[in-house]
Amino acid sequence: MAKVYVFLANGFEEVEAMTPVDVFRRAGIEVVTVSITGSEFVKGAHNVIIKADKVFAECKFTDADLLVLPGGMPGATNLNEHQGLRNLLIEHNLRHKKIGAICAAPLVLGGLGLLKGKKATCYPGFEKFLTDAEYTADLVTVDSNITTGEGPAASLEFAYTLLEQIAGSKPVDPIREGMMYKHLEEELKN
Repeated sequence: MAKVYVFLANGFEEVEAMTPVDVFRRAGIEVVTVSITGSEFVKGAHNVIIKADKVFAECKFTDADLLVLPGGMPGATNLNEHQGLRNLLIEHNLRHKKIGAICAAPLVLGGLGLLKGKKATCYPGFEKFLTDAEYTADLVTVDSNITTGEGPAASLEFAYTLLEQIAGSKPVDPIREGMMYKHLEEELKN
């Protein structure tokens, strides 16, 4: 069974953090929300306070299949300033394990050189932080072990894409249907 860690810093974008958590848990995937603040309580960009499952110092991460970075400001810069998380991302990438970052959070990956030679997307205006990456401006971009998302509206597609990567396609369609996402896709096509 896959295990996912979603990292929370003060100023995180709530929908970008909680949508993947919701989707993974609907699929029966073990997901742990991790505060990097030293407190289990983390305040989002829109003043929503979330109680994380764990604080960073309590976790070993050796069982991690996927690490997820929600965006938001100053959440993304706060993630970027956490040296323990930065070290973990480098190590995880060296093992070719999955990493997801959405909105402003790909700036962390860009600053670490993890996007060099890869395609990536992010919130418009943050592409300057995608060091040596090819900016796609797509809703979601997958390149090798790294998945990036554009912003809050991409949260569901980002979560479904990550779910398919760690659990295969079988659980994704029923969850899309149950959440009325397939209906939304059809409406948008018309």
